[in-house]
Amino acid sequence: MGWEMFLALLAIGFTGSVLAGMVGVGGAIVKYPLLLYLPPLLGLGAFTAHQVAGISSVQVLCASLAAVWAYRKSGYLHRQLILDMGVAMLAGSFAGAYMAHFYSERVVNLVYAMLATAATVLMLRPTATDELRGDVAEVTYSRPVAIALGALVGLFSGVVGSAGAFLLMPILLSILRIPTRVAIASSIAITFVASLGGFVGKWAAHEVMWGPALVLAWASAVGAPLGAKIGRRIDARWLRWLLAALIAATCVRIWVTVLGG
Repeated sequence: MGWEMFLALLAIGFTGSVLAGMVGVGGAIVKYPLLLYLPPLLGLGAFTAHQVAGISSVQVLCASLAAVWAYRKSGYLHRQLILDMGVAMLAGSFAGAYMAHFYSERVVNLVYAMLATAATVLMLRPTATDELRGDVAEVTYSRPVAIALGALVGLFSGVVGSAGAFLLMPILLSILRIPTRVAIASSIAITFVASLGGFVGKWAAHEVMWGPALVLAWASAVGAPLGAKIGRRIDARWLRWLLAALIAATCVRIWVTVLGG
């Protein structure tokens, strides 16, 4: 790996992790398209969709762990929600990550495009209140629905090396009706649990490129906690719209690739 590629990966990892920490995602929604398109645009070579998915699985694991540590004393972590959806997504993401080894690059991109489209549609639905009123333990939701959706999101997101937080957030906000700040903090913790399955699946399929993955992990360890601190100082409505914009932009770019491939 040359210095140019090292610096490009460092920039991608840091920028994506700051945004991820702000809006409660693992970072794959930002870094997946950047890893896929930026290196060849700069003349630094190209990663395949399978390589990007493997690299992303390591990055998401490290970024979510760093962000959870930053949120540990925030009072917004919903432990029961994290356990219900985290375990379900863990099982689903492991299966999806290993299954992706048998799919073509076009299929991996297609799955990612479909997930981003679903997330965009969900973000258009009305959400619960932005701010938490009372104790986080008083926030209620349907546990069977949460577990079922967690397993489904884990299965498909495991295919693209993402822990599914970019789809998880719209589900928490629009379907389970979780307050925005509780959703952001809890989704990061759920993402960490689920990312363990995605990482193990990609590692078992021999799709992890350790050099680029460790560069992104290092950048994530710095960027994600910074993003979490910034996010706590920004109005929750702006964070929700920022997430919607990131998802929509990624959705358009991936569909262009799928339809043009």
